[in-house]
Amino acid sequence: MNNKRFDQNKFINRELSWIDFNKRVLLTGMEKDYKVLDKIKFFSIFSNNLDEFFMVRVASLKAQVEAGIRKKSIDGLTPKEQLKKINKEVKNLTTLQENFVNNELKDELRKKGIFIKQHRELNENQKNWCNNYFLSSIFPLLTPLVVDPAHPFPFISNLSLNLAALINDGEESKNQFVRIKIPTKNIGRFILIPNEIIENDDEKNHFFITVEDLIGNNINSLFNGMECLNYSFFRVTRDADLELKELEADDLLLAVEQSLQKRRLGGDVVRLEVEENIPNNILKLLIESIEITEEYIYFCKSLLGLDDLNYLTKINREDLKKNLLIGETHPLLKSLDSPKVQNFNSIFSILRKQNILLHHPYDLFKTSVEEFINKAADDPLVLAIKITLYRVSKDSPIIEALMRAAENGKEVMTLVELKARFDEDNNIQWAKQLEQAGVHVVYGILGFKTHTKIALVVRKEKGRLRNYFHIGTGNYNSNTSRFYTDIGLLSTDPDISSDLIELFNYLSGFSKQKTYQKLLVSPTSLRKKFVFLINREIENAKKGKKGEIIAKMNSLVDPEIIELLYLASQAGVKIHLIIRGICCLYPQRRNLSENITVTSIIGHFLEHSRIFWFYNNNNTEVFIGSADWMRRNLDRRIEAVTPIEDLKLKSQLYDLLQTYIGDNYYSWIMNKDGIYQKKREQSDSNRSQLDLIKD
Repeated sequence: MNNKRFDQNKFINRELSWIDFNKRVLLTGMEKDYKVLDKIKFFSIFSNNLDEFFMVRVASLKAQVEAGIRKKSIDGLTPKEQLKKINKEVKNLTTLQENFVNNELKDELRKKGIFIKQHRELNENQKNWCNNYFLSSIFPLLTPLVVDPAHPFPFISNLSLNLAALINDGEESKNQFVRIKIPTKNIGRFILIPNEIIENDDEKNHFFITVEDLIGNNINSLFNGMECLNYSFFRVTRDADLELKELEADDLLLAVEQSLQKRRLGGDVVRLEVEENIPNNILKLLIESIEITEEYIYFCKSLLGLDDLNYLTKINREDLKKNLLIGETHPLLKSLDSPKVQNFNSIFSILRKQNILLHHPYDLFKTSVEEFINKAADDPLVLAIKITLYRVSKDSPIIEALMRAAENGKEVMTLVELKARFDEDNNIQWAKQLEQAGVHVVYGILGFKTHTKIALVVRKEKGRLRNYFHIGTGNYNSNTSRFYTDIGLLSTDPDISSDLIELFNYLSGFSKQKTYQKLLVSPTSLRKKFVFLINREIENAKKGKKGEIIAKMNSLVDPEIIELLYLASQAGVKIHLIIRGICCLYPQRRNLSENITVTSIIGHFLEHSRIFWFYNNNNTEVFIGSADWMRRNLDRRIEAVTPIEDLKLKSQLYDLLQTYIGDNYYSWIMNKDGIYQKKREQSDSNRSQLDLIKD
């Protein structure tokens, strides 16, 4: 698609829009209404998001600049111009985060009995305990690496915390540069000092010292007979995107494993984080050795790697965080909990009578989707199970059920997406275990990621086969299902079942299917159908009829869809967009998008569901699925979006969308200049996520 056909003034830069989303995460963590450990959660997410952003998006732009590529983005910026804006915005945000952490957050933690002590603040008894802990539990793990003509500068692993020091060995002009990797993965970032050492009787209180502070104050014990002149801590972020020549690979699993080894060795450094007061001589050595330019150096006023703050959320202080262990069994499935219900056909008998719309985490994943797969694994009437796996939890009950099903003699086909970013290693291990258990494992279509979330169960009933299925917006992941909001459909619809059989055959390489009865599938029919649905609203509006679209998704980036939404707005179609993350569309612009509103919901749960609602002259069409309105979802991934035709379920989805539109607590509204502002009215009684818990 040629960017020249689009007016760059109509589009927001994708990368800057993502940074704006992460800013909303940060600002949410700074709100007074949140409890202190929930604030820490937001700060940790903000930092972790930034790490991944640099590893993938910044790394890609940096590589383009170094290759001399000047192709402009849809909004008219070259890669170099984008990087300049990115670094400026990110440095402003990290400074904002650090100032808050150093002042308000630490004060609030202290008031609640959580202290991050510095070594210099401790009395002699406390220092002795910490120093003894260092000698017994940390010292044996440390490996100082000297840099000299015989020892080149060591490899600095991605996102590792490191100490750089200048050591004098007693000879004149013989200062040596030494690097020590801080073993945070083995001992954690925060070391708990026992209350009896602090001489504190309140069991609620927690006293910590950071591992780097403890190492720094014991550094001379590492260099007997020598003197540490000065030291400082640093952290690097590397290009971590996989370079996978998929079409040339004979064995995709082996190819991904080899690419992961290259990632572990590390790509180019795309960010160097150092302490604000780092000595100039150490900084100079780091810059020369790592080969990084000034714009990618971040001087930090607080702890490096603030994503490690997440450790503190594990403190057993329920009064300091919102209880997110919520959710109930879906009302239609509650009978399964009854001891009176016998046999394996319970969930299947319910689905034969009616479709079920699930909304996680409010409807428990364990007693719905996991129950569906578990019962299928053990039911003697079930002959086959087929499922796609994109991101799976490390202790997955679904994986266990699939292996058990294979052991029970069922035909089990699992598509494992090996290229799910940062989950590749986990998925490789699951693929091997599944194959060893007798599961037929496939890896999808060359050149495409399989992102769709579908499961099909084939059951023999009264001499004939009946198909049951689940189609969702989120992964088959037990952990994320507790704090991601996702929609799922459990049904026996024969047309959609037939489509799913064809889609699974396509994914396993036994079909060239390109048309489906009801399912919208990318890259074949999904874009065409969405274009048709939007155009139909335009045509209805031009005829003087009501036109309306409500769409909820993670990101809106695709320029063709955005242009079409602009045309729909100009035709009089009312458009409500609920977009958590990236949005490259400008709303509320006169003669362009004045009928479009954009809302971003940022709260306790990660809004992850995709719902598409079209008025269609009062004959509404509603869809759910795994795809956002992005080029990658519409053109470069295998996605499946299903219609919701059950009138009762359509009504439920409409009410849900209205709950989000009416939210005045978690919602941010984008104005005509692309700037988000928190929507706070005099009464903030409409709290979508909390209201959904109550319901």
